[in-house]
Amino acid sequence: MGQLLPGKEIAAKIKEEIKGEVERLKNENNLIPALCAVQIGENPSSAMYVKAQKKNAESLGISYTLHTLNQDIEEEQAVELIQSLNKDENIHGIILQLPVPAHLDAKKIINLVDPRKDVEGMHPENLGKIILDKARVLPCTAAAVMELLSSTGIDLYGREVVIVGHSEIVGKPLALLLLNKFATTTVCHIGTADAGKLVEHVGLAEVLIVAVGKANLIKGQWIKDQAIVIDVGINRVEGKIIGDVEFESAQEKASYITPVPGGVGPLTTTILMQNLIRLIK
Repeated sequence: MGQLLPGKEIAAKIKEEIKGEVERLKNENNLIPALCAVQIGENPSSAMYVKAQKKNAESLGISYTLHTLNQDIEEEQAVELIQSLNKDENIHGIILQLPVPAHLDAKKIINLVDPRKDVEGMHPENLGKIILDKARVLPCTAAAVMELLSSTGIDLYGREVVIVGHSEIVGKPLALLLLNKFATTTVCHIGTADAGKLVEHVGLAEVLIVAVGKANLIKGQWIKDQAIVIDVGINRVEGKIIGDVEFESAQEKASYITPVPGGVGPLTTTILMQNLIRLIK
């Protein structure tokens, strides 16, 4: 029976460190860390994330501001807001809430965020530094996965690690982080599934990370005995939140497994705040 990897406990330890840094910045530099979020239009999942951000920030003594823009705004308006926040010396971190309305170019807007204020680590400059193993901040979810893996005490050197999902916010940066640890890293995606090879690759994984957003995509019987399973997926099914991995059957085979909810999620917003402090420093 796999041992649970509780993200809440790891997040609590990081929060204590952040509180100490916030106090130091206030006392020594007369500086209150300030995070600004930009939300365009209404999206239920984004609204939940904003609520979690605000609660987390305020509990740590961080100033949190939310700018809400109408669903049908012109791209120029969003660009002007980002540029004004870049120039505001009292704002230390900026986050664009995703998704944005279809008529807007999210990548273009993110790329306009000053990389020194990019708390999500998604600006090309910050992503590029991962390749060089010189990152100033890391994409929050990818960093959360690495924290969870570290908590197991596993040495990733030479391990067979399989990532299912190749998104720009999780799969791709995570693959680079794992390569920097000399893990033997395989990335699976829709092409892998269409070629009929997903089950084969999952079965080889000593460490399995799934970030697709499809409920119960990975079956427990596919998983290698004693594998570490990190489930990033968050799916609402019949009023319940479940992951991308069939939890009960996977737990029977895994050595460690993240619960959903309560695994990766609690760490993600905490690392957002940790990134803010790192950018200020």
